[in-house]
Amino acid sequence: MDPKDFKYLRTRLGKTQKELAQLLGISIKAIHSYEQGWRKIPHHVERQSLFLLHKTLNIKDTEGNKCWDINQCSGSRLENCPAWEFNSGDLCWFINGTRCNGESYHSWAEKMEACRKCPVFIKIFEPDKGSIENE
Repeated sequence: MDPKDFKYLRTRLGKTQKELAQLLGISIKAIHSYEQGWRKIPHHVERQSLFLLHKTLNIKDTEGNKCWDINQCSGSRLENCPAWEFNSGDLCWFINGTRCNGESYHSWAEKMEACRKCPVFIKIFEPDKGSIENE
């Protein structure tokens, strides 16, 4: 996640830097540093921030909107996928070990690179079909 995306996410949450720092259990200086690009945004901060936004948006995972429906997964891909196992088709981006393209990702950064191009992620976090960077 780049600094511009992080700041955009914070504004979508409707939080000040201080409020987000309290929610994430980090210092306000850390938030400021992330938004200015002085420090790399840790994966756990990105993950928790996205989760909070997901919960704020109050997304309802209805039939046909689950990741396995959108990506047309079947068979062994479903059987080996944690998102399927926990019936979390709108949280596939949040769950490590998901089996997009039939394989799990080796790191959070690799996973998020793929997730940012995925229709499930785009539908949730980029409702106008524009990217976060364009906001």
